Parts: sequence; C-alpha cells; structure tokens
Amino acid sequence: MKRTMSTVGAALVALAIAAFAPAGASAWAPAGEATVHPGVMTFTDGAQCTSNFVFTQGSDVYLGQAAHCSGTGGSTETNGCDSGSLPVGTPVEIDGASRPGTMVYNSWLAMQAGGETDPDTCAYNDLALVRIDPADVDKVNPSVPGFGGPTGVGGAADGSTVYSYGNSSLRGGVTTLSPKQGTVVATEGNGWSRTVYTVTPGVPGDSGSGFLNSAGQAFGVLSTLQILPTAGSNGVGDLAKELAYMRANSSLSSAQLVPGTQPFKADLVGAILGS
Repeated sequence: MKRTMSTVGAALVALAIAAFAPAGASAWAPAGEATVHPGVMTFTDGAQCTSNFVFTQGSDVYLGQAAHCSGTGGSTETNGCDSGSLPVGTPVEIDGASRPGTMVYNSWLAMQAGGETDPDTCAYNDLALVRIDPADVDKVNPSVPGFGGPTGVGGAADGSTVYSYGNSSLRGGVTTLSPKQGTVVATEGNGWSRTVYTVTPGVPGDSGSGFLNSAGQAFGVLSTLQILPTAGSNGVGDLAKELAYMRANSSLSSAQLVPGTQPFKADLVGAILGS
C-alpha cells in the first residue's frame, strides 16, 4: 500500500523521538500521564526552583535547573565565578519522582574549577543538570506542558515572541498562571543573556524555567528577576552557549536536549485552557 507523505513524516518524528529515549526504554511516558517533565519543581537543600528541559547521555536522563539553585550565598551573589555552591553529588528532590535526583553538573562549579575569567560568562552562565534516579525514568516525558516541544535548540532575536512554563508553588496552585508568553527586550553579555518581558512575569521559584522561541526551540533558562529596563522582566541565559560550555568543561560531552513528544503550538490561550 502506498504511504502518504504525512504517514512518512509521522514515522520520521517517531524515530527521532525514539532515538533520544534512554537505553533500555522503548518510549517516554505518555505526556498526559508523566509526573516528571519540564516545569516541575526541584528542591536543592530546601531551595525551590523550576526545571527547564530533559537531557540524555547514554542511559542517563537529566533535568535541567539553574546553577544558582544550589548557591550557598545570598540573593545578590550572582557571579558564578566567585559565588558559593553546594557540591556535585548533592541530592535534589524532584516533584513527581519517587526518589531524589543527583546534581551532576553545575556551571558555577565548572567555571571555578577551570579558572574562568570572562566577565560575561561568569555573570550569565547559569545551568545545572540533575540526574534522575533510574527508578523514575519511566515517569518522564520531555514535552513542555501546554505548548509542546521543544523542537531542538535555537536562538531568539530582540523583539521576537517567546514562551515559557513555570509553576512556582508561590502562585498557590493557580496553574492557569503557569504558561507564559512574552517578548525579548534586549540581548546582553555578548549573547550570553536576554532580557525578556512576559505576562505573567517570573516569580521566585520560577528560576530555572525553560524558554522556547516562536519555532518551539529551547533557547534559554530563567536566571534572574529584574527591575530594569522593564519592571517585572527576567534575565534568561542562552541555552546553546550554556550547553556548549558544559560539553567542553565536564564529562557530559555528548549530552543532548530531548525533543518533546508533543508538537509545539504557539498558542497561549490553548496552553492556559489545557493547564
């Protein structure tokens, strides 16, 4: 029987997703049933943050969070080259998982170990990976709730529309505020960071949230809440640069972002209604 192009396309998508499934697993958990996914809360020594995307290397599966989520200094200590952090190996509680994960990479620690001196890298490189316990891998789906995707890793130009999902418990369980749409206001730090204004803006606990561009590509990680240039704006680290740094300066040299099993939809209202 002759197959249509749509059938062939669907098969290619399925093969691509399967290629990123962890070794020994035939598929990710269905998106509607997964309890571990982008946007779930993480707790590092009690500090609350939000996960961004799912990554794999070999049979290991990881959730991304911000490096500063394991910081040991005050809220004003944001320079990763001289700010304190809990060590690699620190347990991290993950909402929806039965066991704690383990922080296996932290950009702050990597920069300090390597003697990094570039001021933009020090200021904006803010990524950590948490290895999910093997007992919880079958609970994972890599799709961003509401929007679907990510479709890969990409950038975001000034003035472009972007999307995010963060469900900080400080919102009191109001899940309709979790999906966000916004605009890139400016690029900073020689491309290391973007100032993004969203409705609603990120709040404490949203740190680490992932950002998607208008094509559904993962482009950033929420790092800071800002006052200028726009009140309620957020500083979003460039994910492509953060991943490149991680691969060059850690054992995670082949770690890859996992595409979502759900198609990306640039539809804020649909994301809210589906939340």
